[in-house]
Amino acid sequence: MKRRCALSLLALAGCAGLSQTALAAAEPWPSRSVRIVVPFPPGGGTDIVGRAMRQALAPRLGQAVVIDNKPGASTLIGTEAVTRAAPDGYTLLVSGSTTFSVNPALKPRLNYDPFKDLSAVAVLARAPLVVVVPAQSPFKTLPELLNAARRQPGSVRYATYGSATAPHLAGLLLGLSAGVTLQDIPYKGSAQVSTALMSGEVEATFDTVASAGPLIKAGKLRALATPSRARVSSLPQVPTLTELGLPDASFEGWYAMAAPAGTPAPVLERLGRELRAVMALPEVQKQFRAQALEPVYQDPATMTRLMEQEITQFRAAAAHAHLTLE
Repeated sequence: MKRRCALSLLALAGCAGLSQTALAAAEPWPSRSVRIVVPFPPGGGTDIVGRAMRQALAPRLGQAVVIDNKPGASTLIGTEAVTRAAPDGYTLLVSGSTTFSVNPALKPRLNYDPFKDLSAVAVLARAPLVVVVPAQSPFKTLPELLNAARRQPGSVRYATYGSATAPHLAGLLLGLSAGVTLQDIPYKGSAQVSTALMSGEVEATFDTVASAGPLIKAGKLRALATPSRARVSSLPQVPTLTELGLPDASFEGWYAMAAPAGTPAPVLERLGRELRAVMALPEVQKQFRAQALEPVYQDPATMTRLMEQEITQFRAAAAHAHLTLE
């Protein structure tokens, strides 16, 4: 009798456990707050995109959306936190192309695989660069600058923010595509780069439109080209590298959302629908353009193809320049 009672109690407990599991599985997403990890400090471009998504998504999801800034180690700290999180839709990542293509291309001992450990959700914004020279520069067009570099290899110096930063990679790709040698000169920040340009320490740089735009409009810098895939809305008169016959040199920063691998398909589909709607809102587009970001919505398949393309592209450029990152 005691044994039968014990078995009955165990069966009831098992049924209760199964019922709770089934209820949890059937629980609509989201039923609690959602966390967006941003692997940068507050205030930068990635943080701006993450907070814009928080503000726009919260009312649509009916739950609080919170930002968790986890900066450090070239986005590795925040990204690893997401890859180790439960794949339940309550932890998301908003980061830039550093996480999705630059690090995977250049770091041989990376602690995550962007294709195996993350699920692509959507590309949300492009952060275009522009090739600029001082207003007094003899180079009026990009072909003129490249011809000078072709005649005298290494004579055209361009400012960067250090090894494997966006300006450095953009210069490597341009040199490789055009068959010329451009000499990179590292500086610590935008202020130093601007000073170097104005004083003639360097002939050119690849700067963000957000940083260079005001100096271009003030007549202090001359824009020669944008390495973007399409013309930049705030610089409509500036040709792209593709238009100049150098499509393989296209390079631009971008920001995207991802989730831990294994996140349920219905959650990813819901997120995709909401993000598509959010990125079509005029107020969101205006907010992004005010920060010199180009608002977009690109689905997971497009995002994955972009990652594959850039990883191949960056690895080729890095091999040509004997560049690796630890």
